[in-house]
Amino acid sequence: MYKPALISGTLFAALAVTLGAFGAHGLKQILAADQLQVFDTGVKYQFYHSFALILAGILFASFPFSNIRLATIFFILGIVFFSGTLYLFPLLEAKQVAIPVFGRLLTPIGGLFFIIGWIELFLAIIKKK
Repeated sequence: MYKPALISGTLFAALAVTLGAFGAHGLKQILAADQLQVFDTGVKYQFYHSFALILAGILFASFPFSNIRLATIFFILGIVFFSGTLYLFPLLEAKQVAIPVFGRLLTPIGGLFFIIGWIELFLAIIKKK
């Protein structure tokens, strides 16, 4: 068991529930339908990767390799960059705040971090003899 992954996974899952409720109830009057859908995509991916963190924490007992620790780091970074920007950008657009080009690069970087996290889990699993 890898406690940091379990702790971060459960906290990110609780935050996803909170943000999902906020999006569904608190943002309907503020965001357009397409902006709300972007926000919801951030919630979905945060949920998926919260479960991935919990899985990584559990898998560490059977696959105690550094790849699990790296997967944990990359899943956390993915949530922050990918989901975080999908929460922030619709809110900024609703307030008519320009999003810098560099800021728009953070979303795909977060997606790349998710992919790397999954690859690290894969490497940990195949490493065991």
